[in-house]
Amino acid sequence: MFQGFENIGKVPELRRRVVFSLVVIALYRLGVFVTTPGVDRSVMKSLIEKQGGLLGMLNMFSGGALENLSIFALGIMPYISASIIMQLMGLLVKSVEEMRKEGESGRRKLEQYTRYGTIVLSMAQSYLLATQLEGQNIMGQGDLVANPGWSFRLMTMLTLTTGTALIMWLGEQVTERGIGNGISLIIFASIVSGIPTAVTQYWASTGGDVEPLTVILLLGLILVAIAIVVFFEKAQRRIPIQYARRQGARRIYGGETAHLPLKVNMASMIPPIFASSLLLLPATLANMDIPGMQMFSGILNRGDWVFHTLFAAFVIFFAFFYTGITFQAVDVAENLKKQQANIPGIRPGRQTAEYLDGIVGRLTVGGSLYIAAICVIPAILVQAMRVPFQFGGTSLMIVVGVALETVNQIEAHLITQSYEGLTGPRVTRLSGRRPA
Repeated sequence: MFQGFENIGKVPELRRRVVFSLVVIALYRLGVFVTTPGVDRSVMKSLIEKQGGLLGMLNMFSGGALENLSIFALGIMPYISASIIMQLMGLLVKSVEEMRKEGESGRRKLEQYTRYGTIVLSMAQSYLLATQLEGQNIMGQGDLVANPGWSFRLMTMLTLTTGTALIMWLGEQVTERGIGNGISLIIFASIVSGIPTAVTQYWASTGGDVEPLTVILLLGLILVAIAIVVFFEKAQRRIPIQYARRQGARRIYGGETAHLPLKVNMASMIPPIFASSLLLLPATLANMDIPGMQMFSGILNRGDWVFHTLFAAFVIFFAFFYTGITFQAVDVAENLKKQQANIPGIRPGRQTAEYLDGIVGRLTVGGSLYIAAICVIPAILVQAMRVPFQFGGTSLMIVVGVALETVNQIEAHLITQSYEGLTGPRVTRLSGRRPA
């Protein structure tokens, strides 16, 4: 592996991409400490430390931007929400579906519409956040907002919307000019940046008298969770594919066998992120004086069994929802038919689509239960050990998943330049043709 990291510096293009990605992430981290005008971030920090629960989880996803009330307080959630909305519209609106099938030009149009949707959602969410911050003054949480009113709300909308647009642009730059997965890397950097703070908080809470047994149990829990995440993120069901033989001018083409890989976790990290965003809704509605929302928001902020049960249920729902949007069995079956390929024993067309739907459904059952378990169980165990930080299974799954994707991106660059990958030499076959 160390030889693989040394090879990164031997490929000029890859070296430039890695350096560019690190510079962009550093700029993003600097923006986390630029506070929105008119607020007292020390009051917000004490509020998050006091309530914890959902606010602590959202603060972890934003890399501390929420407790600092920075220009990046909304994080990348508006962009993710806009992307999911556009994917959903591809199923409901015919023009969007046709645009998706236009190739590169259609993809660029959809990306542009996603950017517009991100701006609209950012303005709406920033307004709701501004009203929520003003509500903390009324609830006796201190002078969180210096001068409440429309001037503060408009300034917050402008500041936070600009911050989200800047994060979106930085992520796109990393995707195009860096090592790829720009949005995922920003989320990765946000979560990892909280590790030193979590360690410091734990040290301060114990007064320097660290219990070795607790530390050993915590490290063991993290290692077991990492192993489970790696296993499920790499797990896949390989569907055998047989290509038909075609007669050419001088030779016979086709007749090859290949595999259609279907991941166990097709939804990746989207379900826990979207579930966290949905569970924030009661806190927003509570500041609008909607009956019952204040009590419900208080229950969620405690982070007890009610929160964990709802969180697991939403994770399972969004796992099925997002997989149903992103994987279209009918399109896959049609593409196989156009390539004169079929699954052995299954007729092309409708039967292939039904067969794939059944397999994906069973895989999603296992994948959704895995996501729910890895997000909830470590968090419950950490609370039982009275460890004062939010680095639970959700963040661990995101960090490990993004790390695996990044390693694959770097290995692809190294292999194309005839260098060994990060995990050492290995033999790869570009096609499914059997060796002679």
